[in-house]
Amino acid sequence: MKLSELPRRVAATVESVEDQAPNDAIARRLRELGFVKGERVEVMASGPISAEPLLIQIGYTRFALRRSEAARIQVQPEAGGSDT
Repeated sequence: MKLSELPRRVAATVESVEDQAPNDAIARRLRELGFVKGERVEVMASGPISAEPLLIQIGYTRFALRRSEAARIQVQPEAGGSDT
């Protein structure tokens, strides 16, 4: 499942970040920010217009991502959902 499809307040684990082109700067930056295999991630909120941007929490850090950026991140929802 893509991070952009993950329901709010459901915990998931990052599986991968997809490159859309060779030397994809956005995918590389997402990995640098911590979106790497095994990290726990959660969609905390979404914006009022077209649900943009998404407020994403990874670890103790929160980021605002466009849906197109979140769609590059493959996640696996955790069994039992969020523990918060």
